[in-house]
Amino acid sequence: GSIGTRTGWTPVYLLAERGGLVGAVAAFVQTHSYGEYIFDWGWASAAQRAGLRYYPKLVIAAPATPATGRRILLAPGAGPEVQAALVAAVRELGGQASCSSIHWLFCTAEEQAALEGAGYFARSTYQFHWHNRGYATFDDFLGALKSRKRKQLRKERAKAKAAIEQLTWVEAPSEEQLDDLDRFYRVTADNHGGRDYLKPGFFHALAKELPEAMRMVEVVAGGRRIAGALFFETPAALYGRYWGADTHVDLLHFETAYYAGIERAIEKQLPLFEAGAQGEHKLLRGFEPSPTYSAHWIRHAGLAAAIQEFCE
Repeated sequence: GSIGTRTGWTPVYLLAERGGLVGAVAAFVQTHSYGEYIFDWGWASAAQRAGLRYYPKLVIAAPATPATGRRILLAPGAGPEVQAALVAAVRELGGQASCSSIHWLFCTAEEQAALEGAGYFARSTYQFHWHNRGYATFDDFLGALKSRKRKQLRKERAKAKAAIEQLTWVEAPSEEQLDDLDRFYRVTADNHGGRDYLKPGFFHALAKELPEAMRMVEVVAGGRRIAGALFFETPAALYGRYWGADTHVDLLHFETAYYAGIERAIEKQLPLFEAGAQGEHKLLRGFEPSPTYSAHWIRHAGLAAAIQEFCE
């Protein structure tokens, strides 16, 4: 229930079949721009000021997931004609659903280049990612930083750790732990004026559907669980997502959402740690600017020209 018509994310799954399933695209007809992380609020505002309708629009993305990945899903051996058919079908769907625009978000660089050839314009954005340079320990990582950063990170970790009893990685969270993770998420969203768009039971469903990848970090202080964060662990990368707490502890967010993730990536020899969208404060903490890719098509020629110039 976290996506669907009631939430403004109406799914339309395009399937390419030739004897069997050979390709697919997960598309969504959207009536807003929440949960995308490659932001177009300014484009929507410009359209409104010009008297143009911006919604609904068609989005090809993993909802609420600011992680790069293939958006055109192809079976092994599927030829370029399958990809071309899916791209054409997406454009046709945009017309059928009366969408003002089409947006491929967090696609791969290769997909972006192919979409440019199909009449989309490219947009480059960036996130902050941590790259494992073959560190054996967290201290090895600190040693690669400038003295000022190294001192700050050590100071922040020491202050956060002094205020808690333990921080633990949980690979198979219990129902009680998942209940608390859900509560932390909603409390934190409310405290920061965010939207708790994940419905109750979402984290419990993740534990059942993705047990091989889902990880939880739990933080205990005063004999009870006070904070937690959600991660996904794959051989290619560690992905950090929802952090939350029902008790404020200075710098605990950095320790739970960033430093614990870096330590985990080093321990598991993972090459990459993506800690979510935005956050120039990550630059001070060992993360590096990393490009992210999207491709866009705008129906109105004048608005398209202005947006394309902005992207260039």
